[in-house]
Amino acid sequence: MALFILKEDELFAKDLATSIASLKLNVKYCKKCHNISDDDLCNVCSNPSRDFSTLCIVENMSDVLAIESTGAYKGVYHVLNGVISPLQGITPMDLTIEHLIERVHSEDINEVIFALNASLDGDTTAFFIRQQLENIPSLKVTNIARGIPVGGALEFADELTLGRSISERTSL
Repeated sequence: MALFILKEDELFAKDLATSIASLKLNVKYCKKCHNISDDDLCNVCSNPSRDFSTLCIVENMSDVLAIESTGAYKGVYHVLNGVISPLQGITPMDLTIEHLIERVHSEDINEVIFALNASLDGDTTAFFIRQQLENIPSLKVTNIARGIPVGGALEFADELTLGRSISERTSL
């Protein structure tokens, strides 16, 4: 990137610097879900056609963009801004978990979907949050499916992913 900028004229570099500074100064975080936004509420939280009874928990904003790009999900999100990671010193207090628990208790949420990365830290975070939510009997708690990607070869899949793909298979 640096080499590209060096090849461009000085005005390009100044415009780029101004744009980056403006991005940092003007982008906000949604007060409801913690996604990036240019208003108090992001485009998802302010959209009345979304299913506000279904809440998808993600690690970061790029996960929201990835799920939205599929067009398959019509609910709302909660961005944790990371996952619990004892090795990196990230605790539940460093994330937006407390606000998430408040949302589930105060909003009419029927289902919570965990869409966290398939890692030890992601699983630890999901386990911690599940413990906080287990006193809500009517709440459905689900996890996104994990398995072999389209176009992927079985011989290159790790044992855990392949095992989960077999045990969590679906009917045809």
